[in-house]
Amino acid sequence: MRSFVTTTFALALAFAPAAAFAQQAPPQQPPAGQQPPAGQQPPAGQPPAAAQPAAPAAPKLALKGAAGVLFVQVKADQTAVFDEMMGKIISGLANSSDPELKAQAASWHFYKGMEPTPQGTIMYVVLIDPAKPNTEYQFFEVIQKTLSEEQKRDPATAEMYKKYNAAIAGMSLLNLTPGGK
Repeated sequence: MRSFVTTTFALALAFAPAAAFAQQAPPQQPPAGQQPPAGQQPPAGQPPAAAQPAAPAAPKLALKGAAGVLFVQVKADQTAVFDEMMGKIISGLANSSDPELKAQAASWHFYKGMEPTPQGTIMYVVLIDPAKPNTEYQFFEVIQKTLSEEQKRDPATAEMYKKYNAAIAGMSLLNLTPGGK
């Protein structure tokens, strides 16, 4: 099970930058003079219905307990890159104008293992306490929420995501509840 979680999360990390920059094709309009297919047009005499706001997407990485721990294996020669990424997350949250993101900043804590793992990686422990339900904790998604629109479009941002992704060798998640309950 652990390898499934690690593999799944590693794949999510690998594809997050592409998903963040993917653009949806605009809805197809019928050629001039043609009517849209049945079911796509309002009844006669009624204006088109207002577009319904899209429901927020479910978090890619949500924590289910009161707290959570991410065990992140970082390539030994890439610890500075991972430190940079965690600094970007924490400072981005702290400097956000969104009160919910700003509140998250105090809950993120990360620690670096002093000894290498048997695989030669460096283990980081990312403690999120308290965790908030239905909140995104996937690294790249959190960073994305803290960027300006201009930063999101900047090609350097895609390169940043690639660099951060390349530093991570694996990850697993542990949801926590208070003891004795």
